[in-house]
Amino acid sequence: MSVSPQPPAPLRFLAHLFNVEPHEAPAVAAGLAMFFLLFTGYFMLRPVRETMGVTGGVENLQWLFTGTFVATLAMLPLFGWIASKVPRRRILPWTFGLVVLSLLGFAAAMLLRPDDLWAARAFYIWVSVINMLMISLAWSVLADVFVSGEARRLFALIAGGASLGGLTGPLLTTALVGALGHGGLLLLSAAFMSCSAAAAIWLHRWRDRNPLPSGASSPEQRQRPLGGNPFAGATAVFRSPYLLGIALFVLLLSSVTTFLYFEQARLIAELFPDRTRQTQVFGTIDSVVQTLAILTQVFLTGRIAQKLGVGVLLVAVPLIVAVGFLWLALAPVFAVFVVVMVVRRAGEYAFVRPGREMLYTVVPPEQKYKAKNFIDTAVYRGGDAISAWVKRGLDLMAENPALAMFIGAGIALVWAFTGGMLGRWQRQKEAAEPGS
Repeated sequence: MSVSPQPPAPLRFLAHLFNVEPHEAPAVAAGLAMFFLLFTGYFMLRPVRETMGVTGGVENLQWLFTGTFVATLAMLPLFGWIASKVPRRRILPWTFGLVVLSLLGFAAAMLLRPDDLWAARAFYIWVSVINMLMISLAWSVLADVFVSGEARRLFALIAGGASLGGLTGPLLTTALVGALGHGGLLLLSAAFMSCSAAAAIWLHRWRDRNPLPSGASSPEQRQRPLGGNPFAGATAVFRSPYLLGIALFVLLLSSVTTFLYFEQARLIAELFPDRTRQTQVFGTIDSVVQTLAILTQVFLTGRIAQKLGVGVLLVAVPLIVAVGFLWLALAPVFAVFVVVMVVRRAGEYAFVRPGREMLYTVVPPEQKYKAKNFIDTAVYRGGDAISAWVKRGLDLMAENPALAMFIGAGIALVWAFTGGMLGRWQRQKEAAEPGS
């Protein structure tokens, strides 16, 4: 009887260190590349976007959030049409291709009218729309290619590519903006995003060469269009209690994020009036967040999910954020805010986002693309818009921001409860899958 040859000792050590099976290593590398290239391209734009938002006045941010929500709603039918008509393995390349074309258009606009306020606002809204769409699609590919058991081990590790890209992007922006200008940065960002799409195509080809024993997500299935209508994602959410739970989780997440975002804008506008200094502060916060997220994603998150379940990833950060809001209510100073913001964002990248994406490994393919995208874009940006107006109203009613922080703590506790419920539902659905 023949015995399968053992992998070399260094490969076995790395597989044990990163909790990866040897045959999965190429797919993990492709996933890391997909997220690294995407997030490098996006985070080259992010510090510029944040500065553009502050340029129009912090008191007007709620209008930008509302404009982002409206633009998201306008974009959804186009994405729904693409998702219905092209093979699902081609949804990401088609969408990324359209984004790259729009990047070229904005690059030309910035070269022609670099100081136009309305162009700055349009750029802020556009980046806020496409970043949610592209990140959602990248995670859809992972949920399509990997099954639940693989996802628990690999998703956080693969997400480390996103954090590494989030660290690299701001550094490139700082180093190159003087030489390339904003238009040049957009062109370089477009190149990174094009390469990210190529990595996503390779991931599907890896799954073709390594088919699942159950036959789920077969090459033939991924070659076929999903069908349906452009609004199928929204209707699927309202028909499924499980998807509605995910939508509520995302709505609460966006509300917490928006409350902290407004505090960030207010404090930085007060403390750092110079636009160049503002961009440097935003970039520094991004760098610290991504460094912490990388270390956690690579060495902790996958093992926590494998041993304790998805629910732990979805509950831990909301509870910590609730404590952070109470701390801010009692000590509303910039140093405290930076600690809370860094912990919240690093925790979201390292725990909440991978855990949230694991929830989609137990739903049908159409829901992995259409319903997921509706939740990640329309629901998230709708929560942004609503909570932005609520936060603005609270600021007008009381000059002391403590009231908004206490309300934020309450929202975070409901967010934690919802995460715990979703973790239980996910375990039940996984147990009901064939071959589980």
